[in-house]
Amino acid sequence: MTADRSGPSESTAAADPLGLAMLAHHRDEPGQLVYRDGTDVRDGNVAEFYFSSPESWAPATVTVLDRVAEREPILDVGCGAGKHLLWWDERGVEAIGVDVSPTAVRTARERCEVRSTARRSGDAAERGVGGVLAGDMFDLPVATGAVGAVHAVGTQIGLGRSLAGIRDLLREFARVTDDAGVAVVDNYDPARLDDDFLGYRSDPREGIAHRCFHLEFVRETNGEQRREVGPTLQFLLCSPGRLREATVGTPWTTARVSRTDEDGHYSLELRKGNRDGPTK
Repeated sequence: MTADRSGPSESTAAADPLGLAMLAHHRDEPGQLVYRDGTDVRDGNVAEFYFSSPESWAPATVTVLDRVAEREPILDVGCGAGKHLLWWDERGVEAIGVDVSPTAVRTARERCEVRSTARRSGDAAERGVGGVLAGDMFDLPVATGAVGAVHAVGTQIGLGRSLAGIRDLLREFARVTDDAGVAVVDNYDPARLDDDFLGYRSDPREGIAHRCFHLEFVRETNGEQRREVGPTLQFLLCSPGRLREATVGTPWTTARVSRTDEDGHYSLELRKGNRDGPTK
């Protein structure tokens, strides 16, 4: 989960439904997370999205994780419950997580601490997870040039809300990476989306659309049902070509575009100083 600059109302600014849902699932506590756009409601699929095992991941996902691992230490932006941190940890790759949700950070820390304890008890070499930090992706709590790669998947780059906003975010990713830095981001291509895509908003510009929804977490506390309602999240959806436009004026160039499935989702691998053009 990552920060959005959509100006939440005072009543929802501190709400953290996604983080609470992650922590509840981790601790095997009841509750339901949903995505809501008006009357359109979808299940949050917490187990599938944030706690899935690597065996269920698409081959393209594992390929990207492997490629990023070559540029450790990695900064996993919007790390959520830490599933990718744990994957790298198993392979002895140094990775740091950051998430705007303090409850997601707590969840990821608890999961990573369990793994670290298991590694110590087995006398395994301790390298792995370098920590999980609470912070805003637009102002990362990481020193300049501190990491070799930024991994920011989950389409949170769309929270820049415009190509200019995405460009600002890419500049922040450039700040925290070294001179040979790599970044992986993802988004949805509007030209490949179905009409029932949750929260879809059209735009007259080619290769551009928008997405709006909010999250709700419902749980029972002391015999009473409580509903945690988050702020409205506003994403820019853009084609790979339009996302490449956002790299203009930054140190990044596109090294690779990967279509990951049939619903318009894709990932973009960016590198500093690469002028050879993207590979498919």
